[in-house]
Amino acid sequence: MFLNKKVTVVGSGISGIAAAKLLLNQQADVILYDSNEALEKEKVVERIGKEVPIICGEFTKELAKNTELLVLSPGVPTDLPFILSLKEQGIPVWGEIELAYQIAGGRFIGITGTNGKTTTTALTGEIMKQYFSEVFVVGNIGIPYTEMAGQIGENAVTVAELSSFQLETVQEDFVPDVSMILNLTPDHLNRHYTMENYARAKLNVAKHQTEEQTCILNYEDTMLREYAEELSCRILWFSSRTRLEEGLYLDDNRILYAKDGAVTEICKTEELHIIGRHNYENAMAAIGAALCMQVPLEALRRGLMNFHAVEHRIEYVATKRGVEYYNDSKGTNPDAAIKGIQAMSRPTLLIGGGYDKGSEYDEWIAAFDGKVKHLVLIGQTKEKIAETAKKMGVASVVLMETFEEAMAFCVSHAEEGDAVLLSPACASWGMFKNYEERGRMFKEYVHSIE
Repeated sequence: MFLNKKVTVVGSGISGIAAAKLLLNQQADVILYDSNEALEKEKVVERIGKEVPIICGEFTKELAKNTELLVLSPGVPTDLPFILSLKEQGIPVWGEIELAYQIAGGRFIGITGTNGKTTTTALTGEIMKQYFSEVFVVGNIGIPYTEMAGQIGENAVTVAELSSFQLETVQEDFVPDVSMILNLTPDHLNRHYTMENYARAKLNVAKHQTEEQTCILNYEDTMLREYAEELSCRILWFSSRTRLEEGLYLDDNRILYAKDGAVTEICKTEELHIIGRHNYENAMAAIGAALCMQVPLEALRRGLMNFHAVEHRIEYVATKRGVEYYNDSKGTNPDAAIKGIQAMSRPTLLIGGGYDKGSEYDEWIAAFDGKVKHLVLIGQTKEKIAETAKKMGVASVVLMETFEEAMAFCVSHAEEGDAVLLSPACASWGMFKNYEERGRMFKEYVHSIE
């Protein structure tokens, strides 16, 4: 398919490098393009491991003439002028997910949603590993799908966390065996502009599925109930609040599966090593995938019981001086951060703020429900959040210039019986490379407390 095909890969980050290497292994004629004129080309070639033409700066007409397929890294907006121009010329524009999907074999489970993707992907992967001998967990969870695609054979199961960016460019032949959309709340509107555009990108995970495939959806999300009518595949619903005649639901402390008039208890919530209603929803979605893949109940339960919380997602770090510290750096938007504060059972000193993705913070602050003793804000959004918090009656709002200052304030003001929670409701960019670095710095600081 790719033999001698002229492919231009856009972006020199982890995903771009992985895509270029995969295409080279497929004997494609690869050019790597990056708009950064200061890019150190030698280091990029070293990471690829093979000599490859690298073009920086402007995307020229000459480069366009030498492009038969354009492959975008997830961070590259699809509405850049040179991309729109190539589309008008009939040049295919793919993302890394479509590229890897074309090359990899086996069955594919695609997981998206605004929040809960990482936990659900990791948990689904853990369950699959209890039954299938060859399982790959890839995508936005940290391992590019393109990095592993060449190794994925016909007997494998791939579990992929998919962002709205990655789903923007999938083609008609992208048909997951099982897909899931966990929830839809406003996010990345600086990229997608409208909630409708964002939701449509997410919906692409199931857009081309037929009645032979299944999409797992959250019954409590009203937008998903509306969009479900547009899908041609089977729908498996899950709910944390409604007893369903067909599907998975939470009944007090039990997760139950209703099908054809019979109800099966899958597990009790206290058997799980994750906390909070949102995590029980994540568990139900993962259980749904396992049921669709015909994983036996014994193996399914074993996977559930073996699983512990994902790093950076309401992750318990330590107790110091009677104060519990939780790392929820993955709470990069208000809805995700709502889950973080709702999981707290102690008076909480909350660290928030960061890069502005165009979010509003009213619902997040309303969810504090009297738990937040001090709201400590950093980053680009600190004034915006502070203004909203003060209007909504938050008594103590503290603005800090650096992350270290915020941590020092929390350590000095937290009392025995309190909790300190890093759950920013914002992206990390501007102050950190990514949310992982932010979370690791939090944990390092906590472990240094004597």
